[in-house]
Amino acid sequence: MKIVDHSQISWWLPVIVVVGCSILLASLLVCSPYADVSNILIVAPIVCLVCLLLIAASAIRKRPRQCLSVLLTLAAYIAISAVLHFNADTLRASIRWLLWWRYYKAEVLAQPSPVNGELRHMEWEATGFAGVANNTLYLVFDPTDLLLPAARSHSPGKYSGIPCEVLLVRRLESHWYWVRFYTDEEWGQRNRLNCAGLAG
Repeated sequence: MKIVDHSQISWWLPVIVVVGCSILLASLLVCSPYADVSNILIVAPIVCLVCLLLIAASAIRKRPRQCLSVLLTLAAYIAISAVLHFNADTLRASIRWLLWWRYYKAEVLAQPSPVNGELRHMEWEATGFAGVANNTLYLVFDPTDLLLPAARSHSPGKYSGIPCEVLLVRRLESHWYWVRFYTDEEWGQRNRLNCAGLAG
């Protein structure tokens, strides 16, 4: 008869949590721009509560190695969540581009070439709350890669082919970028940063 050694640390639990949570959270990111918020408000409290209950049960049963395994699991979950939280926009855009780049390219390239020097673009994603705190991402086709320095610098600025200052530019592949406008700013709208490119 095999004797189970409860003194060993169970490494399989942290590994399963890291792999499972990475796949789950990445899948949620593809489905919704609010996945990060859902993780923080719903999934994280449940995972933390379950882990704390398991730690308490292991402590009561005097199994310190099991406590350590569950603590490592909790740490792994928090680490994965933090990485996804701080890179949510970039990860979401990269995964969406990887899955549907043909469709996005076709939609942007079907547009007529702008006569005013602006780059061809499409609204790629918009988030906000009933007209307040709206954030818009645009997919931009830049045939000359003038946006490449902006994507490398990770700095806000006013860039050629975009009608107003933007918060962030990221490169998806050669000639293709996503651009995040400031909150409540939209391409073609005459708002605070004058994104319509009009005087006054």
